Amino acid sequence: MKGIVLAGGTATRLYPLTVVTNKHLLPLYDRPMIYYPLETLAGMGITEVLVILGGRSVGDIVELLGDGSQFGFDLTYRYQRGPLGIAHGIGLARKWVGRDDFCVVLGDNILRGPALDDVAREFEQGVCGAGTLLYEVPDPERFGVAEFDETGRIARFEEKPAQPKSNFIPIGVYFLRPEAFGVIERLQPSARGEFEITDVLNHYIPRDGLYWHRYTGQWIDAGTVQSLLRAGELVEADARRGVLAPPVLHTAPEQPVFKRSRGNGNGNGNGHAIVARTAIKVVEAV
Repeated sequence: MKGIVLAGGTATRLYPLTVVTNKHLLPLYDRPMIYYPLETLAGMGITEVLVILGGRSVGDIVELLGDGSQFGFDLTYRYQRGPLGIAHGIGLARKWVGRDDFCVVLGDNILRGPALDDVAREFEQGVCGAGTLLYEVPDPERFGVAEFDETGRIARFEEKPAQPKSNFIPIGVYFLRPEAFGVIERLQPSARGEFEITDVLNHYIPRDGLYWHRYTGQWIDAGTVQSLLRAGELVEADARRGVLAPPVLHTAPEQPVFKRSRGNGNGNGNGHAIVARTAIKVVEAV
């Protein structure tokens, strides 16, 4: 199984903190936010990871993470132009994924709890085409919400409903097979102008093709100032209990840098060329 971290978006809910930097570089307790989704993937035993970049300071993310070897990863990068939705970002990974199953983690989702290796293995060994984690929240109207039928099966997901049918939401961890790219390719933009992940999940429900697992750890979407602060408190509590591993050391001399480019064909589609001291893999921007 391969892994994808979505680290794009404009992060307007975190203004002015994100006026001059990418939200995934913001500090969350003692390390940058983007370390946490990478930790989630590492807990599944995943080593090949594609980071979808977007927004500001994308070069700083590459400089921070490098080729991923200090984390035990083989990292590749791709640039997403504009906030076009989670499903659109996933679609950019089609060639890189190839014929492998894969797990997508949103870059601002913080999971503190048991590793998900058993969950990933259960999905891989099953027959469902897609999967997600469900989590109970007090404010489901902020998210895509799961609606259940009278038998307790998921009937559908509704994106940010005014009157949620339950308090369970699919959090930002999605398990998919390569066939999902065909579903994404046929999506239409929502009223928000984005390609929604809930539409991808809904595609599999009538066919009994959706796997789901109730997440029993603690989860926070650190996409607002308030939730960013709460996420830091959650991680600090882990540190006090002695269950927070120290952050990976940053080996700056071995990291890549970005330099301005005049479109020589070696750029990332945003006016930058990658000059790497280590082997950094970048696929074309879309």
